[in-house]
Amino acid sequence: QVQLVESGGGLVQAGGSLRLSCAASGRTFSSYAMGWFRQAPGKEREFVAAINWSGISTYYTDSGKGRFTISRDNAKNTVYLQMNSLKPEDTAIYYCAAARFRSVRTNTDEYAYWGQGTQVTVSS
Repeated sequence: QVQLVESGGGLVQAGGSLRLSCAASGRTFSSYAMGWFRQAPGKEREFVAAINWSGISTYYTDSGKGRFTISRDNAKNTVYLQMNSLKPEDTAIYYCAAARFRSVRTNTDEYAYWGQGTQVTVSS
């Protein structure tokens, strides 16, 4: 069982930056690939970024490439999402998730554990 707690969301102007953190409980954090997803009002939850168990391999949605960076610190049981050059369309609730796999995963069905989410609002 893994419990995930996100933090770092907030209100930021377009062009600004935020760094989301996701703290995980349990001693098996390094066994899981981790991902960030987001859900805007009236829309389905969508993939944002993922990282494999060691942190060597990452993958991003096209809208996040060049702006977002996912990273992890297995010693701290924490995964991060650095978001730069934010746009109003990035406004959403951001969720971190842990997959029961070691390799990068992009589908919500592949993730077993989810955090409660953190709100990110980008004003124009």
